[in-house]
Amino acid sequence: MSVTSIEAESDSAADAGDLSTFGYGQQLRRKIGGYGSFAAGFSFVSILTTVFQLFFFGFGFGGPAFFWTWPIVLVGQLLVALCFAELAARYPISGAIYQWATRLGGRIWGWTAGWLMMVAQVVTLAGAAIALQVVLPPVWGGFQLVPGDSSLTSPTGAANAVVLGVILLAVTTAVTATGVRLMSVLNSVGVTCELVGVALLCVALFAHAERGPGVVLQTQGTAGHGYLWSFAVSGLMAAYVLVGFDSAGELSEETRDPRRTTPRTIVRAVLVSGLGGALMLLATLMAAGSVTDGSLGDPARGLPFVLTSRLGDTLGRVFLVDVAIAVAVCTLAIQTAATRMVFSMSRDGVLPFSSGLAAVNRRTGTPVRASVLVGVLAAALLLVNVGNPALFTTVASVCIMLLYLAYLMVTLPMLVRRLRGGLPTRAGEFSLGRWGVVVNLLAVAWGTLMAVNLGWPRAEVFDPAGGHIYLQWFAPLFLVGALAVGALAYTARTRRPAIVMLALDGAE
Repeated sequence: MSVTSIEAESDSAADAGDLSTFGYGQQLRRKIGGYGSFAAGFSFVSILTTVFQLFFFGFGFGGPAFFWTWPIVLVGQLLVALCFAELAARYPISGAIYQWATRLGGRIWGWTAGWLMMVAQVVTLAGAAIALQVVLPPVWGGFQLVPGDSSLTSPTGAANAVVLGVILLAVTTAVTATGVRLMSVLNSVGVTCELVGVALLCVALFAHAERGPGVVLQTQGTAGHGYLWSFAVSGLMAAYVLVGFDSAGELSEETRDPRRTTPRTIVRAVLVSGLGGALMLLATLMAAGSVTDGSLGDPARGLPFVLTSRLGDTLGRVFLVDVAIAVAVCTLAIQTAATRMVFSMSRDGVLPFSSGLAAVNRRTGTPVRASVLVGVLAAALLLVNVGNPALFTTVASVCIMLLYLAYLMVTLPMLVRRLRGGLPTRAGEFSLGRWGVVVNLLAVAWGTLMAVNLGWPRAEVFDPAGGHIYLQWFAPLFLVGALAVGALAYTARTRRPAIVMLALDGAE
């Protein structure tokens, strides 16, 4: 046995011993290094997937000046990421949001945060898988398996999106069930392709610029009274994109030296996503053939149209293939994170059928049943898109609000803990030091503001076609429904989570 192997085994044993202090045994396999951890957080955000999918939304409401919502949201989410980095160093456990909220706010508070996060992850998984419809048919007409219009809002496009999405979910379910090493390798390769693609795409678009960077100051004639409202709505695009960086924390029990690795990768995922996304937005606005003809705000055209029209059909399709790769690894990352959340909560016995969902396959070292459940639920949700695409879009949008609420349910009790005497620290751990209270306070304020902004019953966001009042008020209705179903699930839980309460640091 080589010295390197001995050192690796020693480090793994140390990580397993560290995990045991929280009352858990090492069931999952530690195969993820620094880049793999970063890839987990970056691929959940997946700027190629989400910016391509949602560019039309931000531009449609705010015009070119919607660009400024991106740095605003980036700073706000960076505040949250810094708080999460501290917690990742203190509590390197799978099911990050659930575990952190439980230790900071108590059993029921943590369970609620975990439940909201789990629901949001499953729906977000379906939303990511359906994004293949935006990029694959333009690459090759043969990907339109259901004959007819490929537009995502058309009946045939919606049906084809479900077919492609289910195929992708079947693949990602198989990968997540096979083992964390395969998942990490595929994810890392995919993220590398995405990073290279973003860089080359920005260079190509800047080289075909039609106008200068001053375009980001244009409001398309909506400046003055009322633009602030449009600006706030357009900011939902950035809010939808810059989430999921906490997924690096979901893989803490499979990451080597997670107390040092995970905090860095959480922050790095936000910063790299923020920089890459800003350059993509600016390059697109500068290279677009027109910013006034309505094409950039058209759901059927948007950013993909800029690629094919400005870079030529062949080069545009090459970049769309790279986007398809990003969609695939984004879907894989979300499913992996959701699976670890189900596993973590089931291990504590706080979900129905916990014993089965918490089982880890001895051969693969993965929670196979949890992975299959997440994949099946996401595939079932895709069927909603066939009968009512508007409803599916609304559900996907509302679930981003649930993500922000789950984040807030971590940062809020964290702030309370700081004000009551601080958080426990160990030498060498990531810490905000004396800036902790300020950063945490701003993170709570930001999270509250965005949760309200995301859930505000705007007809133009949730019911653009009109005539469906339930869609306009879907955010609060869905939240109440999710909590009601969650309450039933909690009463049907397997057992009282006695083990996890051993490491609550005094929270009740």
